[in-house]
Amino acid sequence: QVQLVESVGGLVQPGGSLRLSCATSGFTLDDYGLGWFRQAPGKEREGVACVSTGYGSTYYGNSVKGRFTISRDNAKKTVYLQMNRLKPDDTAVYYCKVAGMNYWGKGTLVNVSS
Repeated sequence: QVQLVESVGGLVQPGGSLRLSCATSGFTLDDYGLGWFRQAPGKEREGVACVSTGYGSTYYGNSVKGRFTISRDNAKKTVYLQMNRLKPDDTAVYYCKVAGMNYWGKGTLVNVSS
């Protein structure tokens, strides 16, 4: 059974940093890309970042480029999202998803506020 479990988010001050993790099970992470998405209150879900299989190429949404970094550790079956210089606009529920499969984590709330 495919499972994706995001780490707990939390409250972060503007300008701060937070690292999210997505622990996976039930499939071979090495064979799939994985992405992070987010959904802010009253807005549609948007793609944040993704990392491919193989060489691990990365792609970022324009709003997070230069501030967020996605990485993967296949041995630990985990994908990470390092978020730096956080802004209030980054407040959202963050989800991880397996590329090519309709499996999502339950999401974790990140609240950027002073």
